[in-house]
Amino acid sequence: MNKAITEGLILTPPPFENGLDFWSRGDGTPGSGTYDGFASAAFVPADQDFGGCVEIQKTEATQTLRFMGETPLLPGCYLQIKARVKAVSGNLPGVRIAGFAGGAGGVEVAGVTTVGPTTTLTSYGDVTEITAIVGTGARPGVTLAWGPQALYGHFGIDLTGANGGVIRVDDIEITDITSAFLRTLMDWVDVTDYGAIGDGVTDNVAAFEAADAAANGREILVPGGTFYLADSVTFESRTRFQGNVTMPDDKYLALSQNFDFDTYASAFGDEVEGFKKAFQALLKQSTHDSLDLCGRSIGLREPIDMQACVPDIDTFSQRRVIRNGQFDAIPDTAWDTDDVTSSATYQLSNKRRLSGVSNVANIAVGSLIEGNGVGREVYVTARNVSAQTLDISEELYDAVGSQTYTFKRFKYLLDFSGFEYVSQFNISDIDFRGDGLASCVLIAKAGLIWHFRDCYLNRPKDRGITSIGLGCQGMMIDRCQFISNEQGLLAQDREVIGYNINANDCKIRDNRATKWGHWAVVHGSGHMFQGNHFFQGDDVPNGSRKAGLVLTRANSKIVISSNYIDNCFIEWSNEHDAEPDQSNELSFGSLSIIGNIFTSARSGPWFRFIVVKPYGPRHFINGLTVTGNTFKALDGAIDRVDAVDDSIASLDVNRMRNVEWTGNTYHAVGQWTASPMMLQFTENTPLQTWTCDFDGWMPFGGLLRNVTGIVPLGPLRNTGNVPEYVTSYADVMQGANGTEAWLTWPVAVSGRVNVVGRVDNPF
Repeated sequence: MNKAITEGLILTPPPFENGLDFWSRGDGTPGSGTYDGFASAAFVPADQDFGGCVEIQKTEATQTLRFMGETPLLPGCYLQIKARVKAVSGNLPGVRIAGFAGGAGGVEVAGVTTVGPTTTLTSYGDVTEITAIVGTGARPGVTLAWGPQALYGHFGIDLTGANGGVIRVDDIEITDITSAFLRTLMDWVDVTDYGAIGDGVTDNVAAFEAADAAANGREILVPGGTFYLADSVTFESRTRFQGNVTMPDDKYLALSQNFDFDTYASAFGDEVEGFKKAFQALLKQSTHDSLDLCGRSIGLREPIDMQACVPDIDTFSQRRVIRNGQFDAIPDTAWDTDDVTSSATYQLSNKRRLSGVSNVANIAVGSLIEGNGVGREVYVTARNVSAQTLDISEELYDAVGSQTYTFKRFKYLLDFSGFEYVSQFNISDIDFRGDGLASCVLIAKAGLIWHFRDCYLNRPKDRGITSIGLGCQGMMIDRCQFISNEQGLLAQDREVIGYNINANDCKIRDNRATKWGHWAVVHGSGHMFQGNHFFQGDDVPNGSRKAGLVLTRANSKIVISSNYIDNCFIEWSNEHDAEPDQSNELSFGSLSIIGNIFTSARSGPWFRFIVVKPYGPRHFINGLTVTGNTFKALDGAIDRVDAVDDSIASLDVNRMRNVEWTGNTYHAVGQWTASPMMLQFTENTPLQTWTCDFDGWMPFGGLLRNVTGIVPLGPLRNTGNVPEYVTSYADVMQGANGTEAWLTWPVAVSGRVNVVGRVDNPF
């Protein structure tokens, strides 16, 4: 910027040869005396150093020389006043640049510095150059900072010190040097001004840090080029990248003022690398708790090993958030599942370990285990190659001894399995687009309070969210959409699982899930499922259905409330128990199913909404509440809503306790279920023993173990049709199926009674 060029301003005063009447002996204002005809001053036309110049003898305490023209001052414009002087004879004076600060109406601006530093001449004939810079702003290097009130100046020099000396002064120059202040005038600092070199080789850490220190609230500019950083760098100022940076994997770049994905993608010149380094900084610095993806979609050709992004950290326990963006799988062989077949031995002495594992080095941590006696969603949590052992996430229900297993390592968009422990990690407003190529998220081996909220788990190839260990303790999944990649398959052919849980105390709320093999496989206890809608039907008449929720712990402490459970069922098993036979431990219990909407459409009459599947004998139910639910079948009735899958073992109905199955509504269900259940029985012929059959009404085909109420409706009459005021006692568990109550009266009577029966004992 140069006002003399851009606006045609005339800044430099006319040369002395044009006449000394332009030069004032005072402050330069109109009316002040000039040097024209002044006895102690004269124009010298041919000085050997200056050419034309003025010679002045100092006769006053402060001898002034001022240009009488008004040199304009504009905001943001900085002027340099330059004078070249030399002593000729007499006393040696001091010399300084000076001026008159003119404001509106010609009034002098008060309170500003009008003189520059004094230079004392020390010899005769030597040329000395004195300068000063004037401007409206008090920037470093500005000698005369006059503020916005100064509109013009009368500039020149002052002679100070002893009188009598004679000096010569060359033509005074005034130039626009605003360009020297351009960097400080702009709102950015260029790292190359501090020594940065964008050759991809030179270490620029010191230059970057110097630029940050100098920014003082301004933005830092990293211009075109590739700037290598050998160590971690933290910018306290906002940073803009035209060029890129490179740095070792274990070093981080912290952008304190603009910590977001857009900036990191620009910094590293690559979206994936930018995300990795942004995640690294998220864990390495404390100035931000969340990484904003700025609504961007990040295309991935391979899984991101999240722990490898932060190689010096394998545990992390502070709240962190990744939010507002999309991860999209791009076709590549890197998404292919790794399958390894290996023999191994399972022993009850160590229920979460496989030993004697052949080919163990090729089995990756996080692999799904398949084999005889292996329940659903059992994963490898650790590997010891030298000992040939694998630690596993769940117990195996029937695998004692040696056999061949298959280990499948699915590939996830974000893979946190390299972390030993991560807690308080939130993923919010993220669309995970597996597109049938990749699974979505694999969480850390251990941890606490992972939280997925307002996310889309969109068409994963194998799994939506996987926990291979106890990282799911206290996990929360809220308001997420689970969209299967198997929409077009028949229900029985679907295999992809939405998520699994191994630990305790998870909260799953207000989600929507469509057409999965299973929406969830759930171990642990203390879970709550509330307000979810998951459906798994198809358009085939009399179609088969699979479980939406698979509960794999018998005594579960689980509440399933206010959900819409559509064309799938709740399966309750103990398949993650290495000793699945009931042997004095807690059996099936502590499950509450309250206020849900169960719907089936085009299902076969054999379909059931609640299924208990024991993996060993002698199990019973002790603590089950099923109340306030609606069970409805469309386009074809179903026989009943509950069943025992006895393909492995049956349920011991002789030991039912604390079963509360009441207040439910049934539509197009052939046989209702209730306990306690009130039925009405009528005998038209007087009998002393009445048979009251509750067959079909008791949950899970259970026995009639108790009668808690017998109330006659109207009089009971004897053989003479005379009312009898009598009571009866009940013998329960009678008949071939144990579902009859025999009511015995003192005399033969006829009439009508209400009988309340239960499938359980209270204690």
